[in-house]
Formats: sequence, structure tokens, C-alpha cells
Amino acid sequence: MSMKYVRDYYAVPAKRGGRVRYTGDKEPQLGTITSADHRIRVRLDGEQRTRIFHPTWELEYLTEEATDVE
Repeated sequence: MSMKYVRDYYAVPAKRGGRVRYTGDKEPQLGTITSADHRIRVRLDGEQRTRIFHPTWELEYLTEEATDVE
């Protein structure tokens, strides 16, 4: 499985290097997509390791203009 699979199956705009906002914690956190299988790996800003996320679970896919945490 690949990033293309994730995009097609889950209908999300996931791409390597793409920015996301994880909203599952007390405060939203920004991160960068690093890879995918049937889930995606995201390195949250300020963290050393990647985390595994379901492509549609508490993630917002950001455009280049929308990178501020609100």
C-alpha cells in the first residue's frame, strides 16, 4: 500500500511533506506527513519521532496558506 492508496481509498489529499493539524489532543498540533501504508505517519512539530494516524481520524489536511494553529 502507498500514499496513492491512502489518497484514493480515504479520499484525503495526503502527500509526503504535506502539513496536517492533529486535533485529538487538548490543543491542536501541526505536523508533517512522512510516509504511509494503510495509515499515515506524521512527525508533529517539535517531536523527534513519527506517530501513526488513521487518515481520517482527527486530522485536518492543510494548504500551504493554512499553517497557523488556531
